[in-house]
Amino acid sequence: MTATESRSTVDGAGTASTALYSYDLAPTKKEGRRWGAYNVFTLWANDVHSLGNYAFAIGLFALGLSVWGILLAFLLASALLFGLLTLSGYMGHKTGVPFPVMSRIAFGIRGARIPAAVRGVVAIAWFGIQTYLASSVLDALIVAMFPGLRSWEDHSALGLSALGWITFLALWAVQVLIVSYGMHVIRRYMAVAAPTTLITMCALAVWMFVRAGGSISLSTAHPLTGGAMWLQVLQGAALWVVIYGTFVLNFCDFTRSARSRGAIVRGNLVGIPVNMLFFAGIVVVLSGAQFKLDGRVITSPTDIVQTIPNLVMLACASVALVVLTIAVNLLANFVAPIYVLVNLFPRKLNFRRAGLVSAVIGLAIMPWNLYDNPVVVNYFLGGLGALLGPVFGVIMADYWLLRRARVNIPDLYREDPTGDYHYRNGYNARAIGAFVPAAAIAVTVALVPVFHLVAGFSWFVGAILGAVIYSAIGDRTRVFQDVDGESIAVAAE
Repeated sequence: MTATESRSTVDGAGTASTALYSYDLAPTKKEGRRWGAYNVFTLWANDVHSLGNYAFAIGLFALGLSVWGILLAFLLASALLFGLLTLSGYMGHKTGVPFPVMSRIAFGIRGARIPAAVRGVVAIAWFGIQTYLASSVLDALIVAMFPGLRSWEDHSALGLSALGWITFLALWAVQVLIVSYGMHVIRRYMAVAAPTTLITMCALAVWMFVRAGGSISLSTAHPLTGGAMWLQVLQGAALWVVIYGTFVLNFCDFTRSARSRGAIVRGNLVGIPVNMLFFAGIVVVLSGAQFKLDGRVITSPTDIVQTIPNLVMLACASVALVVLTIAVNLLANFVAPIYVLVNLFPRKLNFRRAGLVSAVIGLAIMPWNLYDNPVVVNYFLGGLGALLGPVFGVIMADYWLLRRARVNIPDLYREDPTGDYHYRNGYNARAIGAFVPAAAIAVTVALVPVFHLVAGFSWFVGAILGAVIYSAIGDRTRVFQDVDGESIAVAAE
């Protein structure tokens, strides 16, 4: 964070522990809240149109869903996400705290490291993978502009070509530079990237529609029908929610800076249902137009971009995709691990240093090798992703059902054994007791082949089980101080 984003520092209620408190973890004060509805909208305008999301949505067409089936799947998913993300966003607005601190409410001041670590590991891995995908687009553009550099792709080290190393490190450095200036620069970058992304993808869809003679194929040659179609619609909607299982957890990292609840609702309304249906419309035009032209099912917008005959148009489209991927990475995969690391080492790390550490880890894991290994992506990252549902279920049940949104914010930063969130040695055994069985079942559903027909619903299975179990065994005896995050201040040693 930067000095321009105000943090609370003093409160007569007691002293915060330096093991739990730092400037970047402190609640955002009212004067530091600068995110309006447009900023929330740009968050979704960037993230929804990521290359990975396009690959997933176009995959539904390849699996046999018709245009109308794809639109229905996204309509259902956007309605669910609007509700989940609005509830999650309200939590950030009221408390003003980032996700690792929010987790302390349910899991305890030390137990919160468990859900935060799961979220952080998933984010760092995808940060590296998304940077690699963006560098691949940049590779293709450079070779198109300078064919003589094609030979640089013939030499590799550690699984990546010489040209790949140059483009990857360049994009890696750009992202580190942006993050080093804090959330206010990320907010400004999104504000510029969002319209660029929307205009570019809309123009690409229009170009394809004209190429296809003003019409598109509504399905592949062998479309799904009957029960198989409806199952795929529901699976597609569920998997789209799973993709955002990370965001529904740490949406508070952004809405802690929202000016009002109304800004969250308006930004979500345009950014989720409206924007996601716009996204689905682009997907069906790109997929249907290409299939009509040559019977080929594309896997990503990059397949179409690379066919653009005009070099200037190709360059503009490729740069727009790179700008988009950087925006997605900053939002979904960079901010979350930064707060996780600051939470783990508040005495040594601030927002800028934690960003550098996250980026170095994202480079050290050599993400191109991860992406090229389906076992790693499907089992390791898929298994971790399945854990996010139970975390969400426990946190939401604790905050909304048991506490009724009443939170003692100063105690989130104190190690006092009598504090509301100290529980037993800093761990809430009830939260962990609900999380473990729910997580075990969710991972089993996600990864064991016998459950492949319902694997797409693993996040929901985990979230519902986590919420139900925790609601049954959660502590209802404590009396919580109802504190408004806008006015709370916490003392640092």
